[in-house]
Amino acid sequence: MSVPAFPVYVFDVDGTLVDSAADICGAIQGALATTRRPDVPFEFLTTYIGKHLIDLFRDLEFSPEEVDSLIVDYRRIYLQRKHASTRVYPGVKEALAALLGRKTTATTKGTPTTRAVLELFELLQFFDHVQGTDGFPAKPEPDVIFTALKALGASPSDCLFVGDSATDMEAGRRAGVPTCAVTYGYGVRSEMEKWKPDFWIDDLRELSAVTARS
Repeated sequence: MSVPAFPVYVFDVDGTLVDSAADICGAIQGALATTRRPDVPFEFLTTYIGKHLIDLFRDLEFSPEEVDSLIVDYRRIYLQRKHASTRVYPGVKEALAALLGRKTTATTKGTPTTRAVLELFELLQFFDHVQGTDGFPAKPEPDVIFTALKALGASPSDCLFVGDSATDMEAGRRAGVPTCAVTYGYGVRSEMEKWKPDFWIDDLRELSAVTARS
């Protein structure tokens, strides 16, 4: 008889549960439209999904004051888009419904926004807890994973962290938790490989099978 290997599953959101690049990158492009960098390509912006916006805008050589203003503009535009171009990845609902163990999130989004997205796409019902990045360092720092586990009274050894990027895999390693990399998101496989994920999956429905032990 197979039993779940992990009592707790922690999920990244963007690129793992939902395909939200069009809304995230569209909002970033909207925020940049009236700056000296209105031409940043969509493909480049997708490489920053899962990282904090501060990292992106600093790398684009904006001043701290400009960064603050751009983040405000991004958040306003992102909410205005109402997730109209965001979609749940195939198999996610079925996977979450079938997966034994408690479930939480560890995302760079704030907790209220994360909860709203999960509710909009009828995923919230599958989660015991929702955790975003609220006033502490974003991934690849491990804080959001630790905060999620603390809320569930779980230890790193109880947990599998599932994500789509090298940032996720690094955060998982720094948190001391096993990791599972999904190949269908925005991450670059060669970059994720550097952090030696414990599992790889091409579809979230594979998660139960690859993490089960007899």
